[in-house]
Amino acid sequence: MTLSRRELLAGLGGVGLTAALGPVPPTSFAVSSLTTAPLPARADFTIPDGQTYLNSAFIHPMPRAAAEAARHYLEQRALKEERRSGDSIAAEIKGEFARLINAKPTEISLVQNTSTGENLVVRGLGLPDGKRNVVTDGLHFDGSLVMYGELRKHGLDVRLAPMHDWRIRLEDLDARIDRNTRLVALSMVSMYNGWQHDLKAVCDLAHARGACVYADLIQAADNTPIDVRATGLDFGACSSFKWLMGDFGLGFLYVKEELLERVVQRTLIGYQQADTEDHSLPEEPPAEWPVSWTMHPEATGHFEAGTFSQSAAVCLSASLAYIQRIGVSTIEAYRQPMLLRLRREMPRLGFEPITPEGTTSARIAFHRKGAEQEFSARLQQARVNISLSGGRLRVSASAFNTMGDVEQLLEAISR
Repeated sequence: MTLSRRELLAGLGGVGLTAALGPVPPTSFAVSSLTTAPLPARADFTIPDGQTYLNSAFIHPMPRAAAEAARHYLEQRALKEERRSGDSIAAEIKGEFARLINAKPTEISLVQNTSTGENLVVRGLGLPDGKRNVVTDGLHFDGSLVMYGELRKHGLDVRLAPMHDWRIRLEDLDARIDRNTRLVALSMVSMYNGWQHDLKAVCDLAHARGACVYADLIQAADNTPIDVRATGLDFGACSSFKWLMGDFGLGFLYVKEELLERVVQRTLIGYQQADTEDHSLPEEPPAEWPVSWTMHPEATGHFEAGTFSQSAAVCLSASLAYIQRIGVSTIEAYRQPMLLRLRREMPRLGFEPITPEGTTSARIAFHRKGAEQEFSARLQQARVNISLSGGRLRVSASAFNTMGDVEQLLEAISR
């Protein structure tokens, strides 16, 4: 039986904001002045007074230090002053991200966004090839399901594990993975309701049948501990404008080192991937071709064809350092009382939890028929910013939030 998207998500809609962030005032803030403990770290962000922002799963506010770093970079860029090289910034942020997920820097490449990373993996595996299949699930990212749906039209065998009880069961993945499965693709943490896959269990299952595993990490990276070595994850990607606290247009792709070239191939070719030598001028060594080159063997040499956003990279340089100073485990532990209070109180207000019990991700979601129509104006008036769409209400808490923010939300809903 083919399930529709509506059936798979039990009526959940897209993601929308109940209110827009107010303008961010100019700021001058040094990295050395960042607070790291105790949380909350509201002073490190330019959140307007009177606003309750519980929507970091949509767009995370940028730390003051990251915004200041970007401003300084743009001033240097506009004035053509001497500035730090893009290569050194790239090396730094790859190293920082690698530390966060227990990878090697040589396994990290820069990509424009999460979707680009997943596409590079799929194409690098030679899909569709008419022989192999892909297994995914009903809580994977919408854009990914669009991609696999389009590839299905071109002959790719796509097998979809449906959602049951607001979760994806391992046995449903098991039933769809076979010896012809090339890739199991999922979101480590679902953007819809915060459901968390047991990545190690999925990887063990897939690897036993010769398949690789890709995880969309955008709703987990920097708010939930990730260990690609312990889980055995093969591929993962994320953008930087959510929990990495950076800007749009830059993210990371992780590919396990031993899979480069042996399993996943280059599908983009550009100068960033190679060391080059010119042969055009008389004093340069002659050659048959105007340029000679050696391709880099690491992830950079496989997936980075050209330039990247250096201003976004500068933001990441500051925000990743900031997150490292606080600690991902500290952030994860800090938010749990807020989410547990919502789990306890929201049902009393007529909302059904649709985030499975025991989930520790940074977001919790609820369902109530007609919630957007009933509560949107009320939340805007109270300046409470969450994700509200159709019958789904999603709350995401970060390092700057407090129990007072939760109380503001509960008060606005209960009026």
